[in-house]
Amino acid sequence: MAWLVLGLLLFLGAHSTRVVAEDWRGRQLARWGEKGWKGAVALVSLAGFILLIWGYGQARQAPVLLWQPPRGMNHLAALLTLVAFILLVAAYVPRNAIRARLRHPMVLSVKIWALAHLLANGTLAAVVLFGAFLIWAVVDFRAARQRDRASALQGEAGAAPLPSSALATALTVVIGAVAWAGFAFWAHGAWIGVRPLG
Repeated sequence: MAWLVLGLLLFLGAHSTRVVAEDWRGRQLARWGEKGWKGAVALVSLAGFILLIWGYGQARQAPVLLWQPPRGMNHLAALLTLVAFILLVAAYVPRNAIRARLRHPMVLSVKIWALAHLLANGTLAAVVLFGAFLIWAVVDFRAARQRDRASALQGEAGAAPLPSSALATALTVVIGAVAWAGFAFWAHGAWIGVRPLG
């Protein structure tokens, strides 16, 4: 469990500097340059990701059950993760209406993904892992929306409405649904050892 917690601290900490240390982040960007800063964040994130995956895998060897999820909760979780996959894709497909409306679909994707896994898992390790991601996503989304409002008040160009098209939006939904199906029906079982719909 200690490795899981350390991994979470590194991974989520690396993705939280705009929330908890905006001024410090700005100084590091000026000092290291954008490429240097992004490289350092990527290295810390990778180390944290490896540790949290390894730590979670170790914790699953001797699970501590806090509660037994109700029957059928895995199907609700599967539906929620479908939404999460579409939101994740929306962060990358240009000119889709989902991103234009929500502005930060990736963070919302993490929030829904974490909630879905909390509903379907009752072990201590799952609560620590997915609970940490859920709390991070809630806090990060709130901070991002506050930055959006501040930018809008200052009349910055980035705060203007984003363009969108029906084709890009439809493509986003289709890619997200296909990726979700591949993960739910094959990759989740092959890579993680749990078949959510099996």
